[in-house]
Amino acid sequence: MIKESLIFAIVTLISMNVTGQTDTAYCSSPESSQFDFWLGNWELTWNDTGKGTNHVEKILGSCVVQENFNDPANNFTGKSWSMYNATKKEWQQTWVDNQAGYIVLKGKYADGKMVLSTEPVKTPDGKESISRMIFYNITKNSFDWNWEKSTDGGKTWELNWKIRYVRKG
Repeated sequence: MIKESLIFAIVTLISMNVTGQTDTAYCSSPESSQFDFWLGNWELTWNDTGKGTNHVEKILGSCVVQENFNDPANNFTGKSWSMYNATKKEWQQTWVDNQAGYIVLKGKYADGKMVLSTEPVKTPDGKESISRMIFYNITKNSFDWNWEKSTDGGKTWELNWKIRYVRKG
């Protein structure tokens, strides 16, 4: 019994250090539901001809939002996992895909928009680049999503990709 108690204590301490959070109450906080607009099955369109789907659900005790993106025409699939970190008071997301993409973002929901950004990275020409995604025009059955980048510290943004989400029937 002592051995099991010790193992439980160690696992609990490790998970507290990794997440910075001490219990699962944060999974039911008002902030942890800010991404709920994204849950469901979606038809996606971009550039007048691009089409895809996205299935988004809560997993792991409703603490994590999991995205399952699919662009069949380009054989492109990806997944993301998003979670509200109550200690840091921010959303954190990790994206991976079948083209070796790996992106880490963090951000907040404010003024009817979810904005998640990367840390600055050096480009081959020596500049710093920041990328961000913005979920906006959010309604029950649709929203818009932009992927943007800035090379001037966020003063101006260039649109790389805009996707229109419409909820499946």
